[in-house]
Amino acid sequence: MSNNLSHLLGREGHVKSLFEALGDAAESTGTPSSEQLEVLRQEFLVGKSTVFGTVSFYDFLRPENKGKKLYVCNGSACLTAGTQNEVHKKASAHFKQVEIGEMCCLGRCHENSAFHIDGRNFSGSDIDHIDKITQGETATAESYFVGSIGAAILTQDYGEVSQYYSTWLSILQKSPEALIYELKESGLRGRGGAGFSMAFKLDSCRNVFSDSKFIVCNADEGDPGAYSDRYIMENRPHALLMGMLIAGYIAGADCGVVYIRGEYPESVTIVSKAVEDLRSLKYIGENIQGSNFSFDFKIIKAQGAYICGEETALLSSIEGQRPEVRIRPPYPTQQGLFNKPTAVNNVETLANLPYIFKNGGKAFAAVGTEKSSGTKLISLDGFFNRPGIYEVDMGTSLYKVINELGGGFRIPIKAMHIGGPLGGLVPISKIESLTIDFDSFAKEGFLLGHASIVCIPEDFPLIKYIEHLFKFTAHESCGKCFPCRLGSTRGYEMVEKAQTAYYKMDKMLMNDLLDTMEAGSLCALGGGLPLPIKNAMKYFEPELAPYFNN
Repeated sequence: MSNNLSHLLGREGHVKSLFEALGDAAESTGTPSSEQLEVLRQEFLVGKSTVFGTVSFYDFLRPENKGKKLYVCNGSACLTAGTQNEVHKKASAHFKQVEIGEMCCLGRCHENSAFHIDGRNFSGSDIDHIDKITQGETATAESYFVGSIGAAILTQDYGEVSQYYSTWLSILQKSPEALIYELKESGLRGRGGAGFSMAFKLDSCRNVFSDSKFIVCNADEGDPGAYSDRYIMENRPHALLMGMLIAGYIAGADCGVVYIRGEYPESVTIVSKAVEDLRSLKYIGENIQGSNFSFDFKIIKAQGAYICGEETALLSSIEGQRPEVRIRPPYPTQQGLFNKPTAVNNVETLANLPYIFKNGGKAFAAVGTEKSSGTKLISLDGFFNRPGIYEVDMGTSLYKVINELGGGFRIPIKAMHIGGPLGGLVPISKIESLTIDFDSFAKEGFLLGHASIVCIPEDFPLIKYIEHLFKFTAHESCGKCFPCRLGSTRGYEMVEKAQTAYYKMDKMLMNDLLDTMEAGSLCALGGGLPLPIKNAMKYFEPELAPYFNN
């Protein structure tokens, strides 16, 4: 049924989509009306269950969203910082309780106290200026440190746009086969968490015959604590867009879709403006610069669902279906968006391509380590003396990142959650044994992932953090597979009950639940959650012992 819907919903291609129409319908009230859903159902020739299943899934479309005017961030970094109760209290003085909702991680992890209102994000001391904000005025300006150790591939200013795109114009004179060879030499691996070879993915897409293909940028940076993709979109948008153009040329795609999370309204605006700049320079469109290659962009604003960071759920989302994880094979490079060959990569991965094809694959491979080439962006939260975005060569010591770039911790910290909610929970004792690369983290039983760092202070109860992770996963699960859907809910119930009643968890039962989620989940949401929980049980056994009966 999903394949049939993909064909049906793609009959007009990417130009007109059900997902965008649902977002437009929700613009004024926060959720589409029954009448609007019926009109859209008939226009797109789908059943009531399809439109209702889609609308009821997203945080910013579901009926519960109706009438919401202000959203308080409930991400991990804001949680451990302990700032959000005060934000909610101050917001309550200006809005009714029914007008206040929640958003998951606004990417303001460097200063916390984050909230969203009228299509804009705020943080830091902004909540103290809520009167001015409601009148349309800007409060304090967001600022964070940006620095690097090593090559500075992504944090270096790329200068004047037309000069920057000279790399793109030179690429149009080369063959896709030559570019694939160069990309293989670079050793570039995906920066979204899996570390998959980008050359293999693009080559796979290129080798499938189709009348149209897609390059999809997964800009749904939903990992609480991460804001490196946001940094690129808002400060280096053309690195991303040129990367997508290059990827499209290699794979033989004619359209690039940038799927940007709704929690990043500024990113949507800035990237959209950058696309228009390219259009005016005639670097996109039909027969670009007299070549036989045509390529254009579609910017899509997401509607609040962490699972859309999983590539197949993201594709279903763009189509207007409920964003459930798809079973593979077929893989997206064979049968992806609207059942067409599709290469999906995240923002940071794509933004590396201009450097590679300007300087050569060998130059990129010379940075970092043999198995993890290039650099990595790292997001440091508000518990560092210098929170911000930092770029380091792969293989750089975690100790150097924390102390030389981040300036050390401003208060005592007992653990760091690195790589998002599905990343490893790293005790402070492990700082000197880890380096920023895929293999070092895997060897120690952790996951580099997005390389975001959320600190857990010594006085923050770890049991509360575990509860938060289970609750997050239960809320964000697409519901397709029961190990994730039921396992996260049962885990949340057990941890919550252990704190509020005369109940102790059975360690064997907890381990069995985690093993089932790890082995049986269709994607990394259910399959990845056990990692930080197991890390916590291993390295913080004395603290957690009162909540277990064995």
